[in-house]
Amino acid sequence: MRRLSSAAVLAAIVLLPIATRAADPIPHDSIFPPWQHGANNDARDRGLSFTVPEIDNLADFHGNLSDPKLVLYVGGNYFFAMAPLTAAFEQQHPEFKGKIYWETIPPGLLVKQIEAGGTVTSGNMTWTVKPDAYFAGLNKVQGLIDQGVLAGPPVPYVTNTLTIMVPAGNPGHVKDLSDLARPDLHLAMPNPEFEGVANQIEISLKKAGGDALATAVYKTKVADGSTVLTHIHHRQTPLFLMQGRAQAGVTWQSEAVFQEGIGNPISHVDIPTTQNATAVYAGAEAKDAPHPQAARLWLAFIRSPTALAIFARYGFKPFTKAASAD
Repeated sequence: MRRLSSAAVLAAIVLLPIATRAADPIPHDSIFPPWQHGANNDARDRGLSFTVPEIDNLADFHGNLSDPKLVLYVGGNYFFAMAPLTAAFEQQHPEFKGKIYWETIPPGLLVKQIEAGGTVTSGNMTWTVKPDAYFAGLNKVQGLIDQGVLAGPPVPYVTNTLTIMVPAGNPGHVKDLSDLARPDLHLAMPNPEFEGVANQIEISLKKAGGDALATAVYKTKVADGSTVLTHIHHRQTPLFLMQGRAQAGVTWQSEAVFQEGIGNPISHVDIPTTQNATAVYAGAEAKDAPHPQAARLWLAFIRSPTALAIFARYGFKPFTKAASAD
C-alpha cells in the first residue's frame, strides 16, 4: 500500500473538521472574485476578455499598464469603492479617463513592492509600475513618511470599524468576539505579518476577553488548524466562508456591507463600540512619484464631499480631528 506523507496526513487532519462541521459549500462560480464584473477596471480598450474564476484571475490589479497617468497603491480594504471613486474623479478630471492604474493588495505587501522598485509577480506575469500615491492606515502612512518612503504630510480621509463576518444564516451561531475562542469554530483571520487590520483585531480581542482571547484566536487555534491565516483577507475571508472552509472571520465592517450589497450569502455580527477598534485611513504622495501632480489631485479628491459620499455607501465615516486610531 502506498504510504501517505506526514504532510498529507496533517492536511487531512486539519481539513477534516472544516469539511464536516462548516456549512455546506456553495457550488457555483459566482462566489469567486472578482465580484464586480469588470467595473473595477479603468481601461477603455480591453481587447480579448479572458477571466476564468478561480483559475486565471488578477482580482486586485486594475487598469491598463501601457501608459498610466496616475498609479495608486491602495490598501485592499476598500477595493469595491475604487470603481465609483475613479469614475467620479474622471468626471472632474477627464484627462485621466482610462489612464488610472491601481492595486488593492494588503498595505504590507504594497510596501514590499515599493522596496522592489515597483516590480510585482502574480502567477507567470511580472511587471513594474511605481506608485504616485500610497493609501493605508494613518499610522502606517506616517511611519513611511518618517522613513522617507512617502512625502508628507499624510492626508486622512475616512474611518472604519470592525465586524465579525459570517456566512448567511450564521451556521456557527456566533454571538460575539468571545465565541471565536470555541474549539469547534473554524476561523479565517488576517495575517499580522502584512495585514494591518490584524493589529486592530488584536486590540478588539483584548478588549473583549483580555490576552487569553487574543492568544486563543491567534496562537492556540492557529497551531491546531482551526484558525487559518489569510494572505489577502478582503478576498479570502468571504470566499472561505462561502466555500464552507470557515464559519467566521473578523473584517472591516465595510467589507461585509459590500458582500451583502452584491447579494453574496454573507452576513455579519456587530461588535459593540466598547470592544471595537477604529482605523483612520490616510494617503500620501510617493517619494519620486512618476506623476506627482496627478497624485496631489487624487489626494485632494479623496477627502472631498464627492468622495466621502461614495465611502458612506459602505459605512465609512468622514475623518475629523476628533477621530483617532486605536
